[in-house]
Amino acid sequence: MSADELRGALVERIVSRHRALGLVLSDEIESALRAVPRHLFTGDVNLEAAYEDTAVVTKRDERGVSTSSVSAPWLQAMMLGQAGLKPGDRVLEVGSGGYNAALIREVVGPSGAVTTIDIDAEITDRAERYLAHAGYTDVEVICADAEFELVPGRTFDAIIVTVGSWDIPPAWSSQLAEGGRLVVPLRTKGLTRSWVLEGQGDVLVSRGHQMCGFVPMQGAGVHRGTGIPLLDGDAVGLWLDEGEVTEAAALSGVLDQPRAEVWTGVTVGAGVRFSDQDLWLATTLPGFCLITASQEAIDDGIVALPWQYGTPAFVDGPNLAYRTKPRPVDADGELFEFGAFAHGPHAERSARLLAEQIAAWDRAGRPVPRLSVHPAGTPDADLPDGAVLEKKHSRLVISWPTAR
Repeated sequence: MSADELRGALVERIVSRHRALGLVLSDEIESALRAVPRHLFTGDVNLEAAYEDTAVVTKRDERGVSTSSVSAPWLQAMMLGQAGLKPGDRVLEVGSGGYNAALIREVVGPSGAVTTIDIDAEITDRAERYLAHAGYTDVEVICADAEFELVPGRTFDAIIVTVGSWDIPPAWSSQLAEGGRLVVPLRTKGLTRSWVLEGQGDVLVSRGHQMCGFVPMQGAGVHRGTGIPLLDGDAVGLWLDEGEVTEAAALSGVLDQPRAEVWTGVTVGAGVRFSDQDLWLATTLPGFCLITASQEAIDDGIVALPWQYGTPAFVDGPNLAYRTKPRPVDADGELFEFGAFAHGPHAERSARLLAEQIAAWDRAGRPVPRLSVHPAGTPDADLPDGAVLEKKHSRLVISWPTAR
């Protein structure tokens, strides 16, 4: 197939995926996806791989970890939709690859302006070269740390961050024009969501969110969580992301202890998304963390996880509880029940605590979370009700408006 044919097929897949997520791909974004030759931005991969709806890694560090990539097209299209771009907009992209900047350029048109910034000169040099080769010579490419303002007083109608961020630096708020939108893959308690944020005075308030994943921020905005191995190597481990303190020694051998199982009676239909439950558990369970495991550890029954790269869990002293793989409760396999497994001297209690929070989420009407971002130092009395996460530059509040 030719590049044009592959690109057309890719767009149809993106349209279908948006529909499955309950989203609508705008005509402007669809036209941009059909116009921009993605294969000119993906390096040495073959033509078919360039038009897969997946990320293409363009740089790894010395450990083999991805530090730069051309993100999956469906995700880029989704974030452009979150930003609500229109012709004439001035847009700042944080994290350069070239392809996304070209998509933005197509959407905002000749009356708009696009600036893309990255901390890595190798990345910006490549992005500038690829953009020029594809005919987008009027995109401004800057090598700098986006933690800081580009030019004091310069503002943008939209800022789209394409690297995983743990915090919201003041520069992003100060560079956002009145009525503008910040779209950022923000990591809270280890869970990354692409949040749409709008300014209300010195506060940013969410207007929606979607699941996503990105390579982590570098430079002044870097943040490293804490990993705790539960077995030798990386077979099973915990991930803590907000400076929580858990004594690894207290959990030594915890998975060797008998397992308690508590099923909740809370069910979900096949194919129905319940990712907001993860955030609910993160904001209601003291000692929340994520449990990870190799596929071999799951296959061997050491842990029963539905997702090996980060399943909700919590540490309760020497006990560990986690949400297990939902079990089918009907003959057709269309309905599944949530459950909690736990290990430790008081495993039954810990499993029940986790199960009760799953049930509480259900009783609350499975609400959609809201996020507000407040400057660091904002007094508690000035914050809305909700779970407060302390960051370097900000105080984040996740609240849960009742759905019923």
